[in-house]
This record gives sequence, C-alpha cells and structure tokens, in this order.
Amino acid sequence: MDKSSHAWNLRNGLVEARGLLNDDQFALAEEVLSQIKASGLETVRLAFADQHGVLRGKTIVADKVDSLFRNGMAITSTLLLKDTSHRTVFSVWNEDGKGGAGELTGAGDVLLVPDPATFKVLPWSEHSGWLLCDVFFKDGRPYPFSSRGILRDAVNRLGKRGLDLVCGLEVEFYVFQMDQENLAHSDGGMPATPPQTSLLSHGYQYLTETRYDALEPVADELRRACQQLGMPVRSVEAEFGPSQFEFTFEPDSPMNHADTMMLFRSTVKQMCARMGLHATFMCRPKVDNGMASGWHLHQSIVDRATGRNMFMPEPGQDLTPTASAWIAGLLDNAAESCLLTTPTVNGYKRYQPFQLAPDRVQWGRDNKGAMIRALIGEGDKASRIENRIAEPAANPYYYFASQILSGLDGLERGAVAPAPIERPYDNDSQILPKSLIAAIERFEGGQFYRRAISSEFVDYLTHIKRAEWDRYLMTVSEWEQREYFSLF
Repeated sequence: MDKSSHAWNLRNGLVEARGLLNDDQFALAEEVLSQIKASGLETVRLAFADQHGVLRGKTIVADKVDSLFRNGMAITSTLLLKDTSHRTVFSVWNEDGKGGAGELTGAGDVLLVPDPATFKVLPWSEHSGWLLCDVFFKDGRPYPFSSRGILRDAVNRLGKRGLDLVCGLEVEFYVFQMDQENLAHSDGGMPATPPQTSLLSHGYQYLTETRYDALEPVADELRRACQQLGMPVRSVEAEFGPSQFEFTFEPDSPMNHADTMMLFRSTVKQMCARMGLHATFMCRPKVDNGMASGWHLHQSIVDRATGRNMFMPEPGQDLTPTASAWIAGLLDNAAESCLLTTPTVNGYKRYQPFQLAPDRVQWGRDNKGAMIRALIGEGDKASRIENRIAEPAANPYYYFASQILSGLDGLERGAVAPAPIERPYDNDSQILPKSLIAAIERFEGGQFYRRAISSEFVDYLTHIKRAEWDRYLMTVSEWEQREYFSLF
C-alpha cells in the first residue's frame, strides 16, 4: 500500500519531543499503521508488563492508533503499585505518599508508548491487533521501575563490554479441563475463587508418545498460534506431571525472549480459556498428584564484534574465563536474586531435593539437580549454561536482568567458579531461601541490587512483596485447621 497517501504526521507530539521513539521506530510505526488499515482490524490491544510480569493495558479502536505514536496513552498509575491480589499497597492519597517512585500520589496517570516492533494480529481474535508498550511518566520521563526499562539498562551495561547475552527458554505449565468456573457473586474477590478443574491426561510417563498424543490437540492449537505470532518454538513436550506441558524456544536476545514469554503466557491462557480449558503457570498447583513447573534459562555470552561464543572452550581448556566468571557471578548473587527469579509464595515449594529442581547454590556438568547445569564442550559452538532456578510465574524482564547483572558482576570482578558438584542434594553448598519472606529479606538486606539497579527499586519491590507475604501469613491454612482445631 502506498503510505504516502496517509497523512499521519506522527512526529508532531510528545513522543517525538521527548525522544521516546527513534527514527527507525517511527518508520516502523508507519508500516504498522498501513498494516492495520490493510488488514481491516477493528481494535488494537495495548499491553504492558507490570511489576509481576502480568499484562495490563487498554484497547483502542483501530483508526485511532496513530495518536498513540504521537502522544501515547494515559493509564492509571496505581497499576504499578499493586500486589498479586490486585490491591494497591502504597498510600496514594497523602501528600507524603511515595507511590513507589515518589511521583504517583493521587492515583494520577502514567504514559504508555507502544513499541511498533511488537505489533501482532492475534490468531484467536483476528479483528484485534496487539502492541507491547513501555511505561513513562506522563511528561515523558522514564519510569524507573519499568520492567522493560530495567532489562534494557542491563543489556546496555553488558553491551558496553562488547558482549551480548543469548538465551533459550524451556517453559513448563499445566492445562486442565475447566469443570466449574465459579462465577457466583460470592466468588468475586481479591483474589477470586479459583476454578474447579480435571485432567486432560494422566502423567508420570515422561515423554511417552501416548501421553503426548492425548495432549496433542491442545498442543497443536497452542503451537500454531505461537508460530503465527512469530515465536521461535523449537519443541512441544508432555512433561512429568498429569496435564503438564513444556514448550522450548530457539535462542534469541534477552529483550526478544522476555517479550516472547509475556506473549506466550497470554496466548496460552487466553486460547485455553476459549477452548473451555484452564492454563496455569503457577509453579506448584494444589492438585492431587501434581508436580512443580520450572522455567529453565539457557544462556551464553557472545562477542558483539565477531559473534564468537565466549563460553566455547579452546582445545585443552576446561571453562573459558568468561564462562567461569559468569557462573561465579550467578552463584554469588543467587540467593539475593531469588525475589526476581522466584517471586511468589508458591515458588519456594519447588526447591526440594531429588525433584530435578535445585535446592542449593551450585553448578554441575550436565547435572539436572544442580542450580546451574553446564553444557560446555571443547569446540561446541552451542556451549552454554542452563539456570534451573526460576519459576514460570516470574517477571521475565526482572529475571533476565538478574542474570545479566549477576553474570556481569562476576566478569567485572574476574571471579572464578568453584569446583562443580556431582551429588547435588548431598553437599555443604549454600541452601537457597526456603520461603518468600527469606528471599525478601535477602533482597532487601543485600547491597548488590541496591548498587546494580537502585535502592529505590529494592524498597519498591520489597514493599509490594511484603504485602503479599503478610496476606499469606494471616490466612488460616488447611494444615492449621487439621493440626489444632480438634487437639486444643
């Protein structure tokens, strides 16, 4: 289509004045507008990743999208101040209400600016487009706790050393049959009553073809949608647990894969809901015979100038200095990073011995019980490490930033990795935090992220996560009722 026939005049608003999009992005925005017009779309969803890695946003009619590239879209700032129950946990009505960044008092607005490179047409809602956005203050200044912004800063810091992180994803999740949605008025709340579900297939026949065949109709629908959306799907698997899936993705940049993870989780949940199913990326759902889901992150460092994999050993070399330092940095900062890799109460119920999940800070060679599994060999251009620490509910931007900043710390100190382990559940390595509150205290009391990101970010995130922990702590559990109700 001849774009010259459209007088969009995108470069005459706040976005241009504050430099929130560059020349290439404005050119791409023109292409997006042409595609929207040619496709006959009715609406475009604007989404941003909040502090929990949950997508929030607004929907705009298609013929008004050009206004977004001029002046962005205002959205309520309290979305940035909520815990996982969607409660606002900062005071926004007092003059001294910090609101997380010191400028959100009064529940006013912040600004969403779409990244035109993220434009998609949704396969399950073909009249709808989708744009992922960055968050700014309403006058165009950067919002300091923006999920994408924090990752972008970490990528840029690594880039100043002439290096890039390349990562690949392995993501586990569950899909269940929806038996009862629980939509009575009494079921509404913060949070709402979860649905009642049943299995699509039995489990504990790992990678058997019969289990995959039982899941294939759903797996195919999800895979096709992901491929239509441009996600680099590599494999689809039936995992250990009943009705448990794993999708893996080809290597890509941290920002691309963080965006992929956001879109992937949203795609899976929305498509499954439309099929009468319930998908969950909760780490350890409370279902009979369930197994925890993990999120394994493969990572290697490449030289920007040559493209060389800096983890690939030379002949006769064990670990390269880069690999050794990167592993050491990840290990040294692992406990303090747990609030970013494992941010929920539920995620710590995965850190158990003999469950193919880590329970302590260590690395091993091709050892799936270790936190870091090294897949490194002389002359192997795919040499990499796999960090097995994270839960699939983690905010991918914060998670990837934690890996870059921790590994970079090892590089800057010239750190050396300790000896690898062979028995991951029988050694004196440091134990990972056992609970969310232990992770909060490590994150809050440590100095690494106060230096690497900011003290304000540490205080902001710990305030939100303490609210989540406090609600959990004050809830009377089934265990307590069974333990004490008849005894005393």
